[in-house]
Amino acid sequence: MQVSVDKDRCCGAGQCVMAAPDVFDQSEDDGLVLLRPGAVEQAARTDLELAAGLCPAGAITVREDPRTGSGDADGTVDA
Repeated sequence: MQVSVDKDRCCGAGQCVMAAPDVFDQSEDDGLVLLRPGAVEQAARTDLELAAGLCPAGAITVREDPRTGSGDADGTVDA
């Protein structure tokens, strides 16, 4: 699974943090989304998709890992 965050689109609403607190955090400096290192590999797909769906700015993208074709959370993280 690949998760990408676009900090230029992020509005700091924090919906992603509430949906998947083990995966997402917010910067103390500007409130923008942060991915917790190594968290995507352990996350449930449903939590990642919920966080992406709740983001009012559409700053989070979740997609299958093209290398494996898998929906499991075992891919890379783009930040």
